[in-house]
Parts: sequence; C-alpha cells; structure tokens
Amino acid sequence: MGNFKEDIARVEAFIFDIDGVFTDGTFIPLPDNDYLRAYNAKDAYAVSYALKQGYKIFVITGGRGKTLESRFRYLNVTECHLHVSDKIAVLQEIFTRHRLDPANVIFMGDDLPDVECMRAVGIPVCPADAASEAIEAARYVSEFGGGKGCVRDIIEQTLRAQGKWGLSLKGIHDGGITTN
Repeated sequence: MGNFKEDIARVEAFIFDIDGVFTDGTFIPLPDNDYLRAYNAKDAYAVSYALKQGYKIFVITGGRGKTLESRFRYLNVTECHLHVSDKIAVLQEIFTRHRLDPANVIFMGDDLPDVECMRAVGIPVCPADAASEAIEAARYVSEFGGGKGCVRDIIEQTLRAQGKWGLSLKGIHDGGITTN
C-alpha cells in the first residue's frame, strides 16, 4: 500500500453501497412496499462517465425496491446486487468472477454492514457523514456527504489520477431530444 494518490492511479473497479452513499439515507415508503430515494445528478454523471472510460462499477446494498433497481439499470452499472445480507460473500464473488485484484478496488460504504467489505479492498472510502466505524476503516473520507456528491468525488479523483477525467466534454448519452 503506497500513498493514496499512487494507489488510486491503479484502480480498475468501484463498488458502492447505495443508501447513505448514493443517497443521504432518507427514503419515502410507498404503498406497494417500494421506496422513493433522491439521487445526486453529479454522482450519476460520474458513474456514467467512468463506465464509458471502461471501469467496472458494482453496487452491493441491503436496499431493495423496483425504483432502486430501475435507477441502477438506467445507469448501466456492471452489476447491481440488491437486498444483500452477506455483502462480503457477494464482494468475494465479484473479485473472482471479474478477476479483480482487491488492492485495485475502491469500496465506498457508510455504515456497519459495509465495514467488512471496506477492510477487504485496497482502497476503502466513505462519505463525510458516515458512521464512525466506517470512517475508522476508510483510507479516504470524502468532504461530501451521502447523496451530496461523494460518489462523484472519488470517481473524479481516481480518473484524474489516471489521466482519464475530462477527455470528453460531451454528455454521457448517445443521443438527445431535439425540439422545434
């Protein structure tokens, strides 16, 4: 393990929790047992940009719901694992299936269920408002809270360290809507 900037220059994949990382942890229950969550557009842009640059991005969460699944399907993440109670088992499967060196993986979590996964990667990170146990396990604590840009922060820093941020100033979508 070198210094943080040297280590993120070797990152090949990102793995994120969702509630408390992509969101501020607030959700609104719906009558059909689904939930509404608010997401940060800058986080979504960074995910899409990193995917276009060839990075693998995974989510592992205890969260569930059709709206959650739909959100990450829309972002085209590499894999989305919902309603997970044994996060470390899923993490190990991802390492094996995708032949990832844990030393070159970032895991961003915010609470107790994430700490074991954070300890299993070379670059554990967390949002500014994470639980103290996650902060203690992290090599880097973003200045941004969950749902407030922490995902963008770590992706942008990593891609900048690798010279891959800002290569394209176009949007992330292949097409657009034209109105007359």
